[in-house]
Amino acid sequence: MGELFGSLAKAYHDGGVGMHFILVCMVFTLAVLIDRVIVLYFKANVDKEAFLRGLKPHIYAGDLDKAIAFCASQRKVPLVSVIKAGLINVPKGEEDVQAAMDEATLRESPRIERRTGYLAMLGNVATLLGLLGTIIGLIHAFGAVANANPADKATILANSISEAMNCTAFGLLVGIVALVMYS
Repeated sequence: MGELFGSLAKAYHDGGVGMHFILVCMVFTLAVLIDRVIVLYFKANVDKEAFLRGLKPHIYAGDLDKAIAFCASQRKVPLVSVIKAGLINVPKGEEDVQAAMDEATLRESPRIERRTGYLAMLGNVATLLGLLGTIIGLIHAFGAVANANPADKATILANSISEAMNCTAFGLLVGIVALVMYS
C-alpha cells in the first residue's frame, strides 16, 4: 500500500503545476459526492417496506384521515411528502391526486438533485485541465529540446512527455469519476 501512495505522489509531483488545479477539482468533486451520499442514503432515506406496511392497513380500511396522520407522523422525506400530498387530494378525484403528487415531486426533486450538476461541470473541467497540462508539458518538451545539447535531448523529451501524460491521466481519472457519479 505504501508503494502505491509513493508512486502516486511521484506521478503527482512529476505532473507539474497543472496537477494542483486538477486536485482542486478532485476536492470539490469529493465534497459534492459526500454531501449527496449523506442526503440520499441518510437524510432523505426511509425504509419503504416499513412505511408501506404501516400505511396499507389505513388505506385498505378506507380511513383516509388515519393514513394522512400516519404520513404526518413519519420523517419528512421526499417519498412521504409525495404520498401525503396524494392522500390529501383523494376526495377531489384521480386527476387532482396525480397533480398534487406531481407538484410535490417537483418540490422535492431539487432537494435530492441539489449540486449534482457540479459533478458534470467538475468532470469536464478536470478533463480539460488534464489536456491543458498535456499541451503545456509538450510545449515545455519541445522548447527544452530546441536549446538542448543533442546528447540530452532524449532525456529532456522523455521527462517532459512524462509530465504531460501524468497530468492527462490525473485529469481523466478525476473527470471519469465525477461524470460516472453524476450519472
